[in-house]
Amino acid sequence: MTSLMVPDARTLFERARGRKILVVGDLMIDEWIWGTVTRISPEAPVPVVAVADHSFTLGGAGNVANNLRALEAGVVFAGVVGNDAFAAHVRELLRNEQVDDSGVFEIRDRPTTRKTRIVAHSQQVVRADWESTASLEAARRSDLADFVRSAAARCDAVILSDYAKGLLCREIVEAASACALVLADPKPENIALFRGVTCVAPNAGEAATITGIAISDEASLERAGLRLIELLDCRYAIITRGEHGMALFGRAGERLTIPSVARTVYDVSGAGDTVIAVLALALAAGAPIEQAMELANFAAGAVVAKLGTATASPEEILALLEPAT
Repeated sequence: MTSLMVPDARTLFERARGRKILVVGDLMIDEWIWGTVTRISPEAPVPVVAVADHSFTLGGAGNVANNLRALEAGVVFAGVVGNDAFAAHVRELLRNEQVDDSGVFEIRDRPTTRKTRIVAHSQQVVRADWESTASLEAARRSDLADFVRSAAARCDAVILSDYAKGLLCREIVEAASACALVLADPKPENIALFRGVTCVAPNAGEAATITGIAISDEASLERAGLRLIELLDCRYAIITRGEHGMALFGRAGERLTIPSVARTVYDVSGAGDTVIAVLALALAAGAPIEQAMELANFAAGAVVAKLGTATASPEEILALLEPAT
């Protein structure tokens, strides 16, 4: 039984509508090639995909922006694209979602991060990546930090979405602190960057890598959660645990573990983007951290039932919440 009731969740969505969230992170474009396989290539032992459809979606931190827009938040984006044809495509996708892309900087000699997936019969056959993971040059870091500092001061929350593609650095994280509410979805190799944020939300594997604690039971889970708070001096640490739900640890002694509400798990890609988006938006709307986490858990339950990176509307989340109350 959840403590989050449908009327509370509905009120929370209404309060969240129009809140302005700054997303800072590794922006990507996901290219999807859809088709069917009926034979093996005579050239090599690989399937031949007869292409039926071809589409593009925002990926990486762009999927965080998509999730926020699905919940009717206002979104400002800060990130980088390359000087190539896909940069224009990324901007078009952002603008189609009514995301403010004024903080998206174009960088020469760096590709727009693109992931091409070939999918046949709802199964991914292969993926090809175009990317650079090099750190930004000092001048570009400074430009981005200046934008983040200015935009953060005008936003209700900041999300730092880290895919370890070289964008985030300490200078930019510190600039984000111009907003009182900063949440991070960190990669373990960059964890030191995020000291002092309000909330971090790694998955269990990432939390184990960051803390050096193998998470095998409730006791080790709690040790890892408390270690995250100690390492990062953050107010909250939320560990997402896939089919085992989520766990909250707070600097003031807050503790909550909730089970997953997913009815079916079709594709977990992008679920972390959904969680951090909903957490930030709910907290920006004044929800207690426990309610924010429960709402994020239901949102994750809605998106893992869909193929590919996906979003959940308030109606879909409320529909999943209904039988639980």
